[in-house]
Amino acid sequence: MILSCDWHLHSCLSPCADLAMSPSAIVSVLQKKNIQIAALTDHNTCLNCPTFAKLCFKANIAALYGMELQTIEEIHTLCLFANLQTAMNFGEEIYNLIPFFKNNPEKNGDQVYVDEDETILGEVEKYLHISAEISLDDATQRVHELGGLCIPAHVNRFSFSIISQLGFIPPGNWDALEVTAIPPTYTLAHKKNKVVPLDTCGYPLTTSSDAHYIENIGQRAFTLDIKNDPLFTKKKEANLDTIRTALSRRPR
Repeated sequence: MILSCDWHLHSCLSPCADLAMSPSAIVSVLQKKNIQIAALTDHNTCLNCPTFAKLCFKANIAALYGMELQTIEEIHTLCLFANLQTAMNFGEEIYNLIPFFKNNPEKNGDQVYVDEDETILGEVEKYLHISAEISLDDATQRVHELGGLCIPAHVNRFSFSIISQLGFIPPGNWDALEVTAIPPTYTLAHKKNKVVPLDTCGYPLTTSSDAHYIENIGQRAFTLDIKNDPLFTKKKEANLDTIRTALSRRPR
């Protein structure tokens, strides 16, 4: 069975995302676009994941919960879990590792979490688009300790990526790499913007929308071939064993 996936979605909780990106609006578009496995990945927080979980369950969408973590190196990394409570606990850990800079909604954008009816439940006080005091290696280790997936995000972009911060893909224990297109390339600014192939070191590759606006949801969706393996566990959670096996079949 081949399933369509979008594992990089921002809600109204991310300061850089549109307020129209409520979990209910996101799930509605996911249904229309037949996205069968989706992940909510706000910046450094999981507080809209409980509402996302309820809505995905009703829509029969396999949900992954987590965040786009910004590490101390300013590298964005998708940290994904099948269990909601595990994601929420990880979110608390990361929130405590973020330095306190009070968010200015007028300048930086709102950071609100909402219920299924789009009623605001609360607003995050700390500015979220900032580096947590945890390295990429330590974050990867912690995500794996908790049974999750760790996927460095948009690795070939100009900012907040492995390439922008390190200049190359180093050895790591990641489950995949997210790229903007397959085959991936990147631009050498010091060589008059020459575009060259990206050495992805044999990691499975994914693409996702990184949607901050409704119209972007589902763009660059990728497919997973899960064969005849179960998509859901007996607990009705996304089956990460199935997903890991399917990731191993992705282009590299």
